[in-house]
Amino acid sequence: MLTEDGKHLYVSQDEYHGLIEKLALKVHQSGWRFDTILCLARGGMRPGDVLSRIFGVPLAIMSTSSYRAQAGTVQGHLDIAHYITTPQGQIAGRVLLVDDLADTGVTLQAVVERLRTGYPPITELRTAVIWSKGCSSFQADYAVEELPTNPWIHQPFEVYDTMTPEKLLAKWKV
Repeated sequence: MLTEDGKHLYVSQDEYHGLIEKLALKVHQSGWRFDTILCLARGGMRPGDVLSRIFGVPLAIMSTSSYRAQAGTVQGHLDIAHYITTPQGQIAGRVLLVDDLADTGVTLQAVVERLRTGYPPITELRTAVIWSKGCSSFQADYAVEELPTNPWIHQPFEVYDTMTPEKLLAKWKV
């Protein structure tokens, strides 16, 4: 649900999974076939996992991090892992790069550039996101929702950003 002022988008668990399914349909309807899904951890892990299951292709993971401060609400220095975890030894062929959103576009642009220059076995690379903000400098090949007002997206699992084992103990009275 987008707030009236357009500054916040609240997404339920069901809506979130429905958006991932719509992303799968966009990719499928394009007719493009790919060999591997490469998801960006952490935001792209959930959509990457679901797409990997739907399309029946291996899931590779590249870790990136820039939203660490203030419970993940402030973007800082971008760190990109030097290695990709993949069940097939080395990532190659046609690759679908998946993240949850194109926010500023900095992460996706940097990762795409690294993949295109540092991974010659990748023969074709396309990108997929659930959300693309109007302020993003990066345009994904596939996106489900365009967000021209650049709202802060409240995803259903962000409750865990402030969860601690002690809070779980209190919640479950274990």
